[in-house]
Amino acid sequence: MKEIKKEDISQEVFDLYDQYAHNLIGRREFVDKLSVYAVGGLTLPMLLDYIMPNYLEKVQVPPDDPGLKTETVVYSSPNGAGEMNGQLSRPADHENPLPGIIVVHENRGLNPHIADVGRRAASAGFISLAPDALYPLGGYPGTDDEGRTLQQKRDRNEMLEDFIAAFNYLHDHPECDGNVGAVGFCFGGWIVNMMAVRIPELKAAVPFYGGQPAAEDVPAIQAPLLLQYAGLDERVNAGWPAYEAALKANGKEYQVYIYPDTNHGFHNDTTPRYDEAAAKLAWERTIAFFKEKLK
Repeated sequence: MKEIKKEDISQEVFDLYDQYAHNLIGRREFVDKLSVYAVGGLTLPMLLDYIMPNYLEKVQVPPDDPGLKTETVVYSSPNGAGEMNGQLSRPADHENPLPGIIVVHENRGLNPHIADVGRRAASAGFISLAPDALYPLGGYPGTDDEGRTLQQKRDRNEMLEDFIAAFNYLHDHPECDGNVGAVGFCFGGWIVNMMAVRIPELKAAVPFYGGQPAAEDVPAIQAPLLLQYAGLDERVNAGWPAYEAALKANGKEYQVYIYPDTNHGFHNDTTPRYDEAAAKLAWERTIAFFKEKLK
């Protein structure tokens, strides 16, 4: 089988996948449009196999990593779904309470990649909680296609309440020192922006390519922000100028990085949108930011 290289793939293919991954087009339309690019020895099955996530081979921190204590916990979400669950992970040998990080998934539930990101945060010396917004519907179903379909059945403001409840759970956890930040990706980036609006006690917020809050919500933000955007992500980036203007007008603390020539999802190492250099730099900045702010 021909080996596909990233440089051989048209940017339109990545844009098409972005539309599909965010429910802007259905699977049939996605496949039909993708078939146009099955040329020059590339078949449609090869393109589909290339563009879709590969979770099995990309785990960086295994669920059974002996350096961590990782478990599934259930917590109360009275203003959201009523009850939620998530992956709780922290260093196995820590003695003192740790600063906490809420890790917020994309628009498809707690898939293996985001669970892995939660464990990466724990490996960096934090106690992390990665909730699954699909728990009320049975949990992440095993594939992203099914996960997106399920997540569409939930109200996003109710899900926001579930992640606010996750903050409260982690803040009060005996292994947490009460200093809690949040990081999220795509849908999770919007959730993190809104957690900054809704939670005065949030100590730090790191939204990756996340939708922005309304200008009238910005005055409520107390947490310092580290905002990370993909240079080629026209859809999400369109909202950044107004958000930045509101942050400046209200004297909010923020840093922003826009990574040139990267696609939405560049931090996700399970798809070819992944940009290794940008992802590693963005994660280094994220961990350094949390270490500075969660004191």
